[in-house]
Amino acid sequence: MSYKKSIMGALKLILKLTVLLGILGFVVYRLRFAPVKVESKAVVMGPIVSEVLGTGTLEARISATIGPRIPGMITQVLADQGDKITRGQLLVTLYDDDLRQQVEIAKAELAAMKAGIERAGAEIAAFEPLVVMAKASFKRSSGLHSQKIVSNEDLDNATQQRDVAEAQLKRARLAKIEIEQQAAKAQESLRYYQERLVDTKISSPFDGLVVRRRKERGDVVVAGGEVLQIIATDQLWVSAWVDETAIASIAVDQAVRVVFRSAPETSYIGSVTRIAPSIDRETREFLVDVTVRNLPNTWAIGQRAEVFIQTARKETALLVPQQCISWQKGQPGLFVNHAGHAAWRNVTVGLRDGENVEIVKGLASDDVVIWLADAKTAPLTEGRAVLNGSGL
Repeated sequence: MSYKKSIMGALKLILKLTVLLGILGFVVYRLRFAPVKVESKAVVMGPIVSEVLGTGTLEARISATIGPRIPGMITQVLADQGDKITRGQLLVTLYDDDLRQQVEIAKAELAAMKAGIERAGAEIAAFEPLVVMAKASFKRSSGLHSQKIVSNEDLDNATQQRDVAEAQLKRARLAKIEIEQQAAKAQESLRYYQERLVDTKISSPFDGLVVRRRKERGDVVVAGGEVLQIIATDQLWVSAWVDETAIASIAVDQAVRVVFRSAPETSYIGSVTRIAPSIDRETREFLVDVTVRNLPNTWAIGQRAEVFIQTARKETALLVPQQCISWQKGQPGLFVNHAGHAAWRNVTVGLRDGENVEIVKGLASDDVVIWLADAKTAPLTEGRAVLNGSGL
């Protein structure tokens, strides 16, 4: 009985090992020898454009904040968001009654000062001949006194008359200088209030568009406060952030495709206008400003867009899909379908456009490249049997 039990145990063990080996063999076959489903595509000849991607926003090259140079209460806001405006157009007015009154007061003060200057001039004109006469009288009396013809008292009177006349003339001249200084101060005061009165009316510095309105009639605004935000519409561009690795390949005037997120199905033609010579230390990106020739019918400052900067172009190149390229030991390569089996080819790649890759060396024009249809399956290996899932 023990012998039979031993035989039965051995048979059961052999059966288990056989099943296990069968399962293992099946797994090995599936993983290494069973045909794997792949996508395939014949190599094609055609044009390729290499592009660098950047993401940014639509901006105006020239913009301005419309606000007063003086504090005050707004009496009118004559433009609204979306309004087109012209250079010199009146946009905002402030309450100006007090300033108008100050201007009139300053004018009156200046007129009074000018009248005082005229009076002082008239006094000077009246005193100048008196001084001449007094000097002549003193000179005559002095001569006669030396000849003992006139008395000392007469000479003293002539001297006093001369001194008084000269003092009066000097006082009149000083009075005129003082009034002229006061008149100059009044003139500056008048100019100050006139300029402040001009500051109550704010006009557009250029032709453009109102993009934002901050204040309304009756609001009190401080000096420099924003009432309107305006832009010049003659030059709008997309300021895009581009990775620093592309800095050597980007130059002014390169062709650009611009795709706004509001209209992803349409590309707008543009060109590189300027390149910022600095890189953000956090994102490692730099700014590229792209001028767009035509804009969508509806656009807004600050809206997002992708720019595709053309860095190179070839009219005829050997092209394969981007997804078929893989790397082995630091060398780019791909698999081709060789009689139903995967065959590895080391290649030299050239331009890329996001979908296709140029193959410079290592591939023939009649080859059919393949790649896994399901990324979850085991990677392709040399000699692996393949089944086409699509393509050729």
